[in-house]
Amino acid sequence: MKFNNRFSLLTIAMLLWSANLMAQEKVDLEMVYKIKSEGIGNSQIQDLSFHLTDYLGPRLSGSTNLRNARNWAADKFRDWGLGNVRIDPYGDFGRGWNVKKSYIAMKEPYYAQIIGYPKAWTDGTEGLLDTEVMLLEISTADDFAKYKGKLKGKVVITPANLTNNPAFEAEAKRLTDQELEDRKTINFGGGGGRYTPEMLAQLRAQRDLDQRLMAFLLEEEVGLRLTGTRGSFGTVFHTRSGSFSKEKNKTVPEMEIASEHHGRIYRLLKNGKPVKIEAEIEVEWLDDDYSGYNVLAEIPGTDKNLKPEIVMLGAHLDSWHAGTGGNDNAAGVAVMMEAIRILKALNYQPKRTIRIALWGEEEQGLFGSRGYVQKYVADRNSKEKKAEWDKISAYYNLDNGSGKIRGIYLEGNDQLVPVFEKWFEPFHDMGAKTITLRNTGSTDHVAFEAVGVPGFQFIQDPIDYGKGYHTNMDVYERMQLSDMTQAAVIIASMIYHTDQRPEKLPRKPWN
Repeated sequence: MKFNNRFSLLTIAMLLWSANLMAQEKVDLEMVYKIKSEGIGNSQIQDLSFHLTDYLGPRLSGSTNLRNARNWAADKFRDWGLGNVRIDPYGDFGRGWNVKKSYIAMKEPYYAQIIGYPKAWTDGTEGLLDTEVMLLEISTADDFAKYKGKLKGKVVITPANLTNNPAFEAEAKRLTDQELEDRKTINFGGGGGRYTPEMLAQLRAQRDLDQRLMAFLLEEEVGLRLTGTRGSFGTVFHTRSGSFSKEKNKTVPEMEIASEHHGRIYRLLKNGKPVKIEAEIEVEWLDDDYSGYNVLAEIPGTDKNLKPEIVMLGAHLDSWHAGTGGNDNAAGVAVMMEAIRILKALNYQPKRTIRIALWGEEEQGLFGSRGYVQKYVADRNSKEKKAEWDKISAYYNLDNGSGKIRGIYLEGNDQLVPVFEKWFEPFHDMGAKTITLRNTGSTDHVAFEAVGVPGFQFIQDPIDYGKGYHTNMDVYERMQLSDMTQAAVIIASMIYHTDQRPEKLPRKPWN
């Protein structure tokens, strides 16, 4: 009973504290109205999305198209009148790579076009291949011997555990009220390993066998390897085969092909029917500049005391190479560019400096954001704090497609619950009101969170993001432009209120 009384008193105290904080937070409804009017009435989302996808094309890390996209974004920022626009080197990345030509078709037992794309950073074929396909079934080290000396110049294919089950439920969806409510719940369960020791041992053995297979194919001078990928109805999910490392290690030319086409070739060969393939890959390696870059621009602060402080927003500019990176992440880039355009169009004079960052090379391991943090903010390993560590109030990120914003992840920072609940109030009618303490990972806000700087990713409606990101079908047609307009308005308001706050946003301890 005593425990229950204490618990009740603690709960009441926390509620009073939260209510007091919420009362202190101010929402400038007049400014919110102006932001909505500009963002909805004069939206540039469609134009930005067209240029980022159809015009600039795929923006693979380190590629010529990514270089072009950086220049285009910087020019756009200058046209809008933003200050301190720069393409800023963050450190080493590695080799750039472009596809110059890609073609594949089946010639026998009949002609059929094949949906396929070179794996990233693969070497090209030595001209046009016109040869039989050989099925390699290798499950143990002993299986290599039966293929030795037989593969030079050949196209090879390996079995793949791919299934294409019917989709009985809609693959595109919006989050329901219950699903959003569930996201507020944090699971403090006992945890435990994801894999048993036996499973880990099996995974390591398979990885070792795969590495030995790649070395064997290179030694045998295979002409081309075909790999099936997950996805259905011609959707091809990307991976990489070669490396952007400056070591310039040679790779086996490799194409990823649609699972349905992989299955057809595999079944023909398994049933003893010969298959001939005609294919060619021509690539270009870029060795003129191994640095990686971010695009930065600002609306300078005007308060004599607060202008050295920074409110940041950003998204990653790179994508994969068969589609045009519509949802991953032209959508995030367009929304963040539009958010800062809205504030600039309103001639807003911020107290703090508002800085937008378009990150490079996120898809290969958060290179751009981690490089920026290492250069300007802090070293996450040594805990050395650098010039911007105590100046950044918050970093806001968008990288989960083009669906509406429905709320925000607070990364466990419960001090911010009353703050963000207040700031989201004007957008409840737009469907955005879920504030959760949950974490979310795998994108650029993680680089800031890792050094104790508040970094946030928004909760978004998934739409069909999981079906199309990292694929040949991640294109303009998949982007939800009206949802992106809503997102830009909300983010512009979040940036405004973060800037107007007398103090920086409260932080979790970082030692």
